[in-house]
Amino acid sequence: MTLDWRQMPSLTALRAFEATARLSGFSQAARELNVTHAAVAQQVRGLEAELGVALVLRQGRSLALTMQGERLAAALADGFGAIQGTIAALRGGDADRPVRVTLTSAFASEWLMPKLRDFWQKHPEIAVSLHPDPRPLDLRRDGMDLGIRYGRGKWPGVETRLLTSARLVVASVPALLPHSAPLSVDELSALPWVLTSDWVEQHNWLQSIGLDPTALQVAEFPSEELAIAAARQGMGLVVMDRALLEDDLTIGRMVLAYDREDPLPAYFIATPPGPLRRPAKLFLDWLIRWS
Repeated sequence: MTLDWRQMPSLTALRAFEATARLSGFSQAARELNVTHAAVAQQVRGLEAELGVALVLRQGRSLALTMQGERLAAALADGFGAIQGTIAALRGGDADRPVRVTLTSAFASEWLMPKLRDFWQKHPEIAVSLHPDPRPLDLRRDGMDLGIRYGRGKWPGVETRLLTSARLVVASVPALLPHSAPLSVDELSALPWVLTSDWVEQHNWLQSIGLDPTALQVAEFPSEELAIAAARQGMGLVVMDRALLEDDLTIGRMVLAYDREDPLPAYFIATPPGPLRRPAKLFLDWLIRWS
C-alpha cells in the first residue's frame, strides 16, 4: 500500500484525538500534550469536520467515543505504538553500537592507540571501532561517526575541527646525528634515510628544504609505520608528521634533526552535519581535549 499524505489529516489532529481517546477527556489530553483544553478540543472538532463523522460524544463533563471514534482510536494506538517501539529499538541499538572512526593506519597506531586507554578509563561502557583507510570516506554512506583527516581542513559535506599539527619534520635516533639539531642541508644529505615509498608529498617536502631525494642514500618502506619502526632501529633519518612521533620525541627515543614550523597541513576531526549520537559526542569531546 502506497501512503498518500495528501489524504491524511494533520498529525497534530490525530495526536490530539489519540490522547483524548486514550485518556478519556480533553483536559487530560491537554495536560499530556502540554497545550490548552481548548486547543485539543479544536483539533478534534477539526478532525471530525474533515472526516465527516462524529468521533466523540460530549455528555456534560464526560466524553465517550462513537463507533467510528473507537475504530480510529484503535488504529492510531496500533500505529503510534509501532512507531514508538521501532524508535525505541533504534535508539537502543544506536546506544550500544561502537563509535566508528575512519583514519589512516599510521595515525591510528602512532597517535590514537597510545591515548585510547585514557578514553576507556573515563568511559568503559563505550566501544570504539577504528577503520584504517588512506581514503577520506563518505561518513554517512560508510556508516562512520567521525573521521580524522590529513590536509588543510576543507572538505565538502563535513564539519571540521583542528586536532593536531601534521607538519613534516626530520627525526632519528640520537646516536645517528653528528650534533644536536638543526642540521644543515649538507649534513642531512650525507646521512642514511628511511622513506615511505609512493609518498609524493614527502619527496616534494624534501625538495622544498633543498634536498634531492634521488641523490640520498635511501631505504624505502611501503608504509609509514614500517618507516618509523626502521628509524627507531637507527637505520636512518625519517620524514614524518610530527604528530606521529610525539611519544618518541617525549621519551627521547628519537630527536629532531630538522623542523620547519608550517601551520598546515594538519590533522582535523571531520563529522557529518547535525547532532551526533551521545557515545560519538563523548568521544569527540575527549579527542578535542588533545587538540
